[in-house]
Amino acid sequence: MFRADSGFCRDLLLTWCDRNEVKYVVGLARNERLLALAGALMRKAERQFKKTEQKAAALYGVRLRGRYWQRLRWVIAKAEHTDKGSNPRFIVTNVVGDSQRIYDRRYCQRGEMENRVKEQMMLFADRVSAHRWWANQWRLLLSALAYTLMEALRRLALGGTALAQATCATNPREADQKLAPVVVAKLTVLRLHLSSPPHARSVSSRSRRVGPP
Repeated sequence: MFRADSGFCRDLLLTWCDRNEVKYVVGLARNERLLALAGALMRKAERQFKKTEQKAAALYGVRLRGRYWQRLRWVIAKAEHTDKGSNPRFIVTNVVGDSQRIYDRRYCQRGEMENRVKEQMMLFADRVSAHRWWANQWRLLLSALAYTLMEALRRLALGGTALAQATCATNPREADQKLAPVVVAKLTVLRLHLSSPPHARSVSSRSRRVGPP
């Protein structure tokens, strides 16, 4: 499944996907023709918003041929209206099925992937200011490991709590998960000694420290 924003909506790329049986859902930049086709749908969403004062959205699909496209393609229009006004969106796809399901289950995952990339930036994955390549690679690896740890913690331990959907930047602050390990490096072995929690039984912190063999 190839997901991308409108910057990748090019006939050459879409045609390659069609020929190689690659499914795609790609954003389509709005233009006067698309807005005119979605006019009735946008007015419907606006009426629904005025009636309920809640965000309203409506979708429909139609086969279109763009100016630079070699063939007809399936275009899905989403007319959304909020307190900020109309927000029409369009995608082009070769996936067959219900328009609502395609948009929600297929295309919206693109934004979710971007959110995960942004979360890694919260863990300093973009800090590659060292002069040597291997040093930057090591920094990126540590950020990736930190993100994997935080994602597992959120998925396995925080499910059903107020922090189940929290970002990596929020989790450590509000969940009181800050740890201060002692890092000991010996040749190819890296040990992390974690201290005992304050409420632990009267056992010395040294005997409670754990780490990889």
